[in-house]
Amino acid sequence: MAFKNYLMRVIDAVLPDPGQPVREAAFREAYGETIDADEDQWRRLTGDSTRDLSPMTQAKMQKIAHYLWEQNLLANRLIELPVAYLLAEGVKLTVKDEENQKTLDRFWKDPINEMALKLPKKVREMAIFGEQVWPAFVNEHDGMVRLGYLDPALIATVVKDPDNPEQTIGIVAMKNKKGVARRYRAIINGPEDVFTARTQAIRESFTDGDAFYFPINDLSSGTRGRSDLLSQADWMDGYDQFLWGELSRYDLLRSFLWDVTLKGASPDEVKTRSREISAPKPASVRVHNDSETWQDVTPDLKAVDTEAGARLFRNHVLGGATMPEHWFGGGGDVNRAVGAEMSEPTIKMYAMRQQYWKHILESLGRYVLLKAHQKAGQGEIDWSDPAWTVQAVFPELAAKDTTKYAAALQQVVVACVQAIMEKLMSRDYAVRLIGAVATRLGVDADPEKELAAAEEEAAKSAERDVFETPPAAA
Repeated sequence: MAFKNYLMRVIDAVLPDPGQPVREAAFREAYGETIDADEDQWRRLTGDSTRDLSPMTQAKMQKIAHYLWEQNLLANRLIELPVAYLLAEGVKLTVKDEENQKTLDRFWKDPINEMALKLPKKVREMAIFGEQVWPAFVNEHDGMVRLGYLDPALIATVVKDPDNPEQTIGIVAMKNKKGVARRYRAIINGPEDVFTARTQAIRESFTDGDAFYFPINDLSSGTRGRSDLLSQADWMDGYDQFLWGELSRYDLLRSFLWDVTLKGASPDEVKTRSREISAPKPASVRVHNDSETWQDVTPDLKAVDTEAGARLFRNHVLGGATMPEHWFGGGGDVNRAVGAEMSEPTIKMYAMRQQYWKHILESLGRYVLLKAHQKAGQGEIDWSDPAWTVQAVFPELAAKDTTKYAAALQQVVVACVQAIMEKLMSRDYAVRLIGAVATRLGVDADPEKELAAAEEEAAKSAERDVFETPPAAA
């Protein structure tokens, strides 16, 4: 009854008296929570908040992922292997126009940007934390772009377009010691009129500069990225604990004791002998009669059973990360041929991540060219023009076995020549068929252009081979 009375008093305090005019309710700051002055003008921008982790869970995920990367060998391998495959031989941005290439090179090699040095860190931290924020600083005179860094742990909110939940429009950082929260406007390589008037007004409130925001493992209606280690974190920790337990057990396996049997001895004689006896030192001599037997006893803890358990737990984690067992030192029954086939799903996953980083770097490159172009006071950029088409060149993910494709190319060429001679195939179709096989060797060519070039060379060769009658001997 006391609680009911308390609840009624709360309701009376909140709801207005029907006989009194309605007054505007005022928001007050609750202990431990902050409400912005314009909080009433905002609404949750995603239709379903369960698409995101809670802020506390997001922060915990990032701390755990960082800890596992540092302390857990399996977790470190799951992060470092993709970084090595993506970046081991280096990455570069290219464009066909020479002046634009100079602009990109200047950005890439700038002593603050140092992309060749910092890119592996960015790729690694993207996988660990699930997101990256890079504030961009543009030189007012020449449009030179330099990148900053905002730790993912300092992200308070990622704001989405209220008219399009897939599009990020701003990033709000956590408040600093002075109680100020920096608000960054998310960078897009396009004009502001791609947004609705309402969204443009919201973006104008982000006045602390522009920043790139890139998440991974996110959903269309979500706002934050997720770590590559999120789903495997508990299993990797359990695998770690399992191995530490096995380490303790192997300490016990190295233990042994001497079992001494006294034949026909009374209990008092056994007690007397136990006080006199001591474990022999190495290379010492032990003398006794046939009524006393010594035997070393070691524990039998069935250690062979743990190998299957360790493999089960390890493969559960590796399978979740699409990594074959033999990439983590477990050979199993894998031979060279089977190992190559088992690696294909992993390479496909790395190829997807490579495409995402290709998009990120090409977006950076377009932004660099855009800012330099704007400071030069020139017109709009046609991004379909090859002179402005930025390409991020990555190393090959895996060395191709070209022997089988080379053999197939030879067979296809012979078959095409025979089919043309028998008038069963046109030259155009034959060249396209040969080109299809050649692409497996990494050759990218236009079959029509190659056929035209071949016919032109054949015609020139025929002109040079015309027989000329030698002059008569004098």
